[in-house]
Amino acid sequence: YGFYTGFDSDNSSGDFSEANHKVAEMLDLDPHQSNRTGEHNGETEIQENGIKRHRTSLPAPMFSRSDFSVWSILKKCIGLELSKITMPIVFNEPLSFLQRITEYMEHIYLINKACSHADPLERMQAVAAFAVSAVASQWERTGKPFNPLLGETYELTREDLGFRFISEQVSHHPPISAFYSEGLNKDFIFHGSIYPKLKFWGKSIEAEPRGTITLELLKHNEAYTWTNPTCCVHNVIIGKLWLEQYGTVEIVNHSTGDKCVLNFKPCGLFGKELHRVEGYIQDKNRKKLCVIYGKWTECLWCTDPTTYETYKKNEKRGGEQKKLKPSEDVIKSENDEADDMPEVQDTVQFIPGSKLLWRINCRPPNSSQMYNFTSFAVSLNELEKGMEAILAPTDCRLRPDIRNMENGNMDVASKEKERLEEKQRAARKERAKDEVEWQTRWFHQGTNPYTGTSDWLYSGGYFDRNFSDCPDIY
Repeated sequence: YGFYTGFDSDNSSGDFSEANHKVAEMLDLDPHQSNRTGEHNGETEIQENGIKRHRTSLPAPMFSRSDFSVWSILKKCIGLELSKITMPIVFNEPLSFLQRITEYMEHIYLINKACSHADPLERMQAVAAFAVSAVASQWERTGKPFNPLLGETYELTREDLGFRFISEQVSHHPPISAFYSEGLNKDFIFHGSIYPKLKFWGKSIEAEPRGTITLELLKHNEAYTWTNPTCCVHNVIIGKLWLEQYGTVEIVNHSTGDKCVLNFKPCGLFGKELHRVEGYIQDKNRKKLCVIYGKWTECLWCTDPTTYETYKKNEKRGGEQKKLKPSEDVIKSENDEADDMPEVQDTVQFIPGSKLLWRINCRPPNSSQMYNFTSFAVSLNELEKGMEAILAPTDCRLRPDIRNMENGNMDVASKEKERLEEKQRAARKERAKDEVEWQTRWFHQGTNPYTGTSDWLYSGGYFDRNFSDCPDIY
């Protein structure tokens, strides 16, 4: 989740900082082109119904990455750990990884739906759809979120959507982000910790998820846990970046013993399985209750197992299947430039009688000029009027490198990023000299009560807004 997370490091020697300075020169950005201050973002409109209207675009459009190659950086780093590599800011998107995690909440209506259902099977269906929707915002998002600094936080309260959310970077090596969210109606708690393990395979970067995600439905006294699928980004050397999700996701209802097993399918040679998700829900006796199918980039459906099996048998008997043309992009020879993203040649094949569980939100029309952000993502770094006075001083919205990048000031953003990383290195050396251990502020290490595994748990108290002992990280 956020495939480049872990690349920027306070261990970095700074060998690659010249690429950061090259960015601003090549882009030759005109500071008068658009509003670079972001001050207009403070004036949030109030609609007639009293709900705040969030911004619908970023202050400055995205810049082109076409003149830059990830390989130009990575080829200097063969043999190094990925967490020791500093990537130039041109490959970033103007969000912290903590903000990226918050995008889980874009489809919170699915949690609300789960809370409202009396039938445990329907609750599991809604939770499964929520787990799939949580990775949907990554579609075509090939920008790298900023690595959170140790002690960095992000909060989001959305009264219109009925939740509040807090996250903290609790460890830098390895990078671990902990989060906690609760319904404003006290109907759910959603929490977890994420620390992806990165592997560089030459042409691709794979982020294997670590950490447990837990959803508690308080009214039903139920708890669900799962882990995200693996995310892989292709063509990091040359060609168009594209990503896929694959692996098995098991969602366990610890109250009923029901389990949902979702298989995020790898693309395959001809791209036939690209983005596909298939799975089933079973009870504690392993009886299949329903089949789930769809694509994490489009929609998710469910049907009963008998209907699904009958359809599949009829499909096989139906003579010649629609042959998928092998994508030339996928089967290029080793001498060719790149294995570009295979073309998506069909959408989800609907099985009559299926029930729609979830459909992806339409992105704003200017999304391609805004790092392929969803409408929800566009609003995450918005700094509304008066907000600065109540935010923790460690909040992502106050990070000068992200703020400057969002406003199109690439040269300043690049220098600020280096300054913050240097400040982080100096603080770590100072703690080592004084033999002082870093103390997390809002989360503590403990045991997940449902899985028995190590987890980061919310300590409480953030929304009391006593920020007097927050670290100075910016």
